[in-house]
Amino acid sequence: MLVPLFEHWNELNVMGTGVFQYVTFRAAMAFIFALLIATLIGKSLIKMMQKKQLGDVPRDLDVEGQLQKKGTPSMGGVIIFLSLIVPVLLFAKLNNVYVILMLITTVWLTLLGFMDDYVKIFRHNKEGLPGKYKIIAQVGVGIIVGVTLYVSPHVVIRENIETYRGGQVEQVQYGQEEVKSTKTTIPFVKNNNFDYSDIAFFMDKEHRQGAGWVIFILATIFIVTAVSNGSNLTDGLDGLTAGISAIIGVGLGILAYLSSNVNFASYLNIMYIPGVEELVVYASAFVGATMGFLWYNSFPAQVFMGDTGSLMLGGVIAVFAIIIRKEILLVLFCGVYLIESLSVMMQVGYFKYTKRRTGVGKRIFKMTPLHHHFQKAGNAGIDALIQKPLKAIPESKIVFRFWLISMILAVLAIITLKLR
Repeated sequence: MLVPLFEHWNELNVMGTGVFQYVTFRAAMAFIFALLIATLIGKSLIKMMQKKQLGDVPRDLDVEGQLQKKGTPSMGGVIIFLSLIVPVLLFAKLNNVYVILMLITTVWLTLLGFMDDYVKIFRHNKEGLPGKYKIIAQVGVGIIVGVTLYVSPHVVIRENIETYRGGQVEQVQYGQEEVKSTKTTIPFVKNNNFDYSDIAFFMDKEHRQGAGWVIFILATIFIVTAVSNGSNLTDGLDGLTAGISAIIGVGLGILAYLSSNVNFASYLNIMYIPGVEELVVYASAFVGATMGFLWYNSFPAQVFMGDTGSLMLGGVIAVFAIIIRKEILLVLFCGVYLIESLSVMMQVGYFKYTKRRTGVGKRIFKMTPLHHHFQKAGNAGIDALIQKPLKAIPESKIVFRFWLISMILAVLAIITLKLR
């Protein structure tokens, strides 16, 4: 909202207003505003939630400190939402198609999570919304994003073209025209562009590109749903999901800036994507909002984000990565989310398999999602294949270690652009 105003003032030669043309300045302001909004409004919103008794009813996990969490206000994702959305509206260019998509995703998934929390808290239904409704809503986001990226004339790239000499890349150039493309970045290979249309290799060239967009939209739906639910599963310890999301936001913001700068994109030999520089503003607000939320959500938490926050955080991370054509790197960026989700699937699958074979269901982990496994002492009456660690690890230490793992994975995701 402020960008057109300051651009007008700049045309009138009002001193200092030209600084708004720099995305780095607007990103810095978005980060500061998001951080301040989260910390300033958080206390009031928490008091309001306590007054209305919007307390969480935690799972009976039989771990240290779990009972103390009872009654802690949930639905704290509202704090993240407000502290994210306001700076983006103020400092981003709202006519940018990528910013519009991020705003739609943010609002859509926040509402989905809010409805889920509403059913849990006000209807006293621990299960929340039926799973099929969540999936339908997440699929809806994927369809909106995928189709918009397909039909919008503003969604274009300039593909990196390599010039070789002596078997080595001598120069990276870009096509003169901005084109629609189903290509994305794939790590560890020299020509690091993967085209979704290559999956339809059995089709003739005339129909292959159209098939590529269909595959891309289906991939978008799957990625948004998977990462959103992975974030939701990870949200089980104080500060865990908020901290990991902030780390991922920093990494994706860096990649958005590099992809939008033709010089940096050329140096890294990645595709140049005009217009995604505005997502640096979004990423900065995202990091500021999640870090500000940690003021109240870090151990011991004064508020939980609930599904209002966790479903949204994972969804916007997925959409952000898809827009900047780095969705394959989510395997690294969201490595913790992936491991948490796999631990649940492995546990359920193994339990059903052993019950069908022996009549008695057995477990791989002491408890899932994986972070709860470390909260339980080994050999404590739980029949699980993996008993280590034998001593329960304090919650705050588990969270900090998972943060460190996420930092390592985020750095690896970025440097893979040069490891070929």
